[in-house]
Amino acid sequence: MGKRAFIFPGQGSQYVGMGKDLFDNSKVVRDLFDKAEQILGYRISEIMFEGPKEKLRQTQITQPAIFLHSISILNLIDDVDFQAVSGHSLGEYTALVANNVLNFEEALYLVKKRSEAMAEAGQLQPGTMAAVIGLDVKTLEDICSEASKEGIVTCANFNSPGQIVISGSKTGVIKAMELSKTAGAKIVKELVVSGAFHSPLMLAAQSKLNEALNNTTFNDTVIPVYSNVSAKPVTSKNEIKNNLLTQLSNPVRWEETIVNMINDGISEFVEIGPGKVLQGLIKRIDKSVTLIGLDKFNDISQKMVLSND
Repeated sequence: MGKRAFIFPGQGSQYVGMGKDLFDNSKVVRDLFDKAEQILGYRISEIMFEGPKEKLRQTQITQPAIFLHSISILNLIDDVDFQAVSGHSLGEYTALVANNVLNFEEALYLVKKRSEAMAEAGQLQPGTMAAVIGLDVKTLEDICSEASKEGIVTCANFNSPGQIVISGSKTGVIKAMELSKTAGAKIVKELVVSGAFHSPLMLAAQSKLNEALNNTTFNDTVIPVYSNVSAKPVTSKNEIKNNLLTQLSNPVRWEETIVNMINDGISEFVEIGPGKVLQGLIKRIDKSVTLIGLDKFNDISQKMVLSND
């Protein structure tokens, strides 16, 4: 019998209206939102449900919003078994709540601090990111190395075969975009982000996050979290905490993570949270696995045939 993994999306999966049907249909979710708004100090529900899109897109709002959406669903399926967890960037924090490494309040506080530190680092050292589709890893790494003469640029997300995101200073990324087009990339597209995430330009955010991490209680876990930084399963709290710190300025090794999970016997992936980004990536990594998405309240009622055998 194959094993099941819960996976959690990161920044970019948000949409106006997210979580509203969960909120309307569940007292558990309404209580969770109340608790979240006390920790955050503002009405995130209003921005999630009504927008505007530009506000929801701000890093310091996007991250708590996606986290809260995913946790809301998690609370509604707490009787479903799973054997591993992983999350894309921010999603790693949700994954740690799922396997009891962190509790909800502590994790949300860390997400708040992380998103504020990342937004601030983006203002201190402005940068950007771009998606490059159709080049292999070696070619793009060489391009980044060449473009680094113009300014910092590095591979930030290895998402799926031929889909890599680069990150760095404006000049470095623009140069790498030009070189990628010349090298025959199918699509080269600058992303709407407020900073150069998963690049050395996030080191300022790392020191801020470090303080918050050191004041947080982490638990060891039996259910492994596949880490963005190493793409390998981790159960030790010290290693998990260290990986969260390193993650900010290092690439998300998503393709490798999924391949390792499949090799370790995972045959069903349940994406929990807004959108279908991770399902799309996994489809390109391995078509043979089962993919389930839980985003809306109806998904839960329909898909709670999630077998527990």
